[in-house]
Amino acid sequence: MKVTCLGGAKTVTGSSFLLQAGGDKVLVDCGMFQGRKELRQRNQEPFSFDPAEISHVLLTHAHIDHSGLIPLLTKEGFRGKILTTPATLDLAGIMLPDSGHIQEMEAEWNSRKARRAGLPQVPPLYTVEEARRSLEYFQEAEYDEMYSLSPHLAVRFSDAGHILGSAIIEVFVTEGKENIKLVFSGDLGKSNQPIIRDPALVEEADYLFMESTYGARLHDDDDTKLEELASLIADTFQRGGNVIIPSFAVGRTQEILYYLNKLAQDEKIPSMPIYIDSPLAISATEIFSRHPQCYDLRMRRRLLKGEDPFNFPQVTFTPTTEESKALNELKGGAIIISASGMADAGRIKHHLKHNLWRPESTILLVGYQAEGTLGRRLVNGEKKVRIFGEEISVQARVEDLHGFSAHADQRELLRWLRKFKKYPRQVFLVHGEEESMETLAALIEDNFGLPTYIPDYREDLELTAAGKLVRDARDIALRLKSREILSGWKEAAAAVTDSLEKILCEGCQEAELKEAEKMLLELSSWLKEKLKDIQERREDAHD
Repeated sequence: MKVTCLGGAKTVTGSSFLLQAGGDKVLVDCGMFQGRKELRQRNQEPFSFDPAEISHVLLTHAHIDHSGLIPLLTKEGFRGKILTTPATLDLAGIMLPDSGHIQEMEAEWNSRKARRAGLPQVPPLYTVEEARRSLEYFQEAEYDEMYSLSPHLAVRFSDAGHILGSAIIEVFVTEGKENIKLVFSGDLGKSNQPIIRDPALVEEADYLFMESTYGARLHDDDDTKLEELASLIADTFQRGGNVIIPSFAVGRTQEILYYLNKLAQDEKIPSMPIYIDSPLAISATEIFSRHPQCYDLRMRRRLLKGEDPFNFPQVTFTPTTEESKALNELKGGAIIISASGMADAGRIKHHLKHNLWRPESTILLVGYQAEGTLGRRLVNGEKKVRIFGEEISVQARVEDLHGFSAHADQRELLRWLRKFKKYPRQVFLVHGEEESMETLAALIEDNFGLPTYIPDYREDLELTAAGKLVRDARDIALRLKSREILSGWKEAAAAVTDSLEKILCEGCQEAELKEAEKMLLELSSWLKEKLKDIQERREDAHD
C-alpha cells in the first residue's frame, strides 16, 4: 500500500493524498493551492496520475483548499464517485461554482495583460459550468456508516467539528492477509465552539495523517476573545470608523454572526449595522439552517426557543453588486463582514481599499492567514500593500484574534490524540507550515513516544501492517533547538546593534570610535574562527 502526499505537505493548503492499495486508486481530498505565487502555480501542473484511474474521491469538507481542484479532476477524465457528507455536498454546490467564477475572472484579467504584451490568451483553470458538472459525481455518505468501495477498501466518516459537514475519514485496507487502518483527520475543529459539534473520537489506527495548522499556537479562551472583540468594536465606533472583517464564507461568518448576536443581546457592543457582504456567505448561511443534525446541543436549544442567531435586527445581507458598492460610501459606524478570509479575493478587497488608509477604522482578522496572502502581510505589519494595482497606505488598526479560528490549537490536537485507545504505529503531520509541524512533532514524540514524520510534497510513503516505519533524516528536536538558537542569536545581535547605534549617534570622541572599530574587527575575526571550527568538525564527523 502506498500513500502519495500531493498537497498539504509542509503547507496549509492544497490538501490531497493518493492512496493505492490492491489495485485501487483513491484520493482523499483534491484541494486547490492558495497563498504565495509558487504554491498557486502548482494548480497549473498536470496531475501526477491519470484521473480516469481514480475510483473514488473521499472529501473531508468543502473548503476550497480541500475541494477546489475537483472540477479540474472531472474535466481531465475522472468518472468515479466523490463521497462526502450531505452538508458538505450542499456547501460544495455553492463553493465550487463560485470558485469557477473566480477562475474565469482571473483568466479574463490575465488575458487582458497577455493581449497587451502580444501573448496568447490565458484559459481559466475551470469554468462555472465545469464546476457545476463536477457535482454530478458527488454521493452522500452519512456519519458513522461503513461504506465498501471495493473488496480491498472500506471507509467511515466521523464528525471533525471544523465546519458544517466536516469529516474525519477512516480507511480500512485489506491486502492479502494484512488489515491496515488509516485515519485522515481532515481539519480538526475546536472543542466547545458554537453551532457545530465537537470532533468525534477515534479509538485506533495503524497510521494517522493529522493536521497541524496550529501545532505551535494556543487560542484565547471564549471569554477573552469576546472581551477583545467587544472592546475593538466599541473603540472603533467611538473613533468614527468601520470594522472590516475578512471572513471565510463558510463556517467563520456564521460563527462571527453568532457571537455578534450574543454581544448585542448582552449590550456589550454599540447598536450599529452589521453587513454580510458575500453572496457565498449568504448562501452558506441558508445551508446552515438546513442541517440542524450537525448542530451541538446548545445551538439546538436556541432553535427550539425560536431564536435565529444568524439573522437579527442589526444584520443586513447585501447580495447585489450595487448594494456592495454602496458600503464603500460608509464613513463609519458599521461592521462589514466579507470574503475571502485571507483577503486575497472577493469583495473584501474593495472594503480594504476604502478603509485601510483610514486611521479611525479597524481591520479584524479572525482566521488563519496563510503565507503569501494579503491577510498574512497585514498581520506581519506591512505599511503599504497593493490592491487592484494601487498602493494603499496601511493606517487602520489591524488586529489578529486567534480565538476565532475553526482549527484545533496545539493543546486540543494533543488532547484529541490522547483519546485514542490504541495509538497509531506512526503519525504523519500534514496541513501546516514547517515550524508548526516540527513543534507538534516534538511534542507528540515526547508525550506519546510515537514516531512522527513530516512528508514532503509528492513524497511516496510505503505502509504495511508491521513493516519499517518512515523516519526523518534529522532529529526533529535538534531542528527545533537549532531554530531556537538562531532566533536567540538574532535577538541578541539586534539588541547589541541598537545599543551600539545609540552610543555612536550620541557624538563619540575619535578615540571611542577607534575602540568601537577595533572591537568590531576582533569580534568578526573571532566569530569566523568559531564558525570555521564548527564546520570542520561537522566535515570530520561525516567522513
